[in-house]
Amino acid sequence: MRMRVCWRRSPMDNKDRLILALAALLRAERETRGALISALEEDSISRETLLAMLSDPIPIVTQEDIKFAERFALSKHLPLERKG
Repeated sequence: MRMRVCWRRSPMDNKDRLILALAALLRAERETRGALISALEEDSISRETLLAMLSDPIPIVTQEDIKFAERFALSKHLPLERKG
């Protein structure tokens, strides 16, 4: 017997949005770290470039990051409530 699962979106509160934004930030940081490790292992990045990247004053979480997380949370890719 095949069971059908229905997904329904529920309203998100600020805590849910914060969790999703932090999850998106963590994913971006992991991807960045992986790219840096690959570049360092292949000797395709200089020490000067790495120092410049580390001293860049770009904020860790930008409004763009938060907007992306909110769009993702409202998309079909992340159902928030399961109704069986």
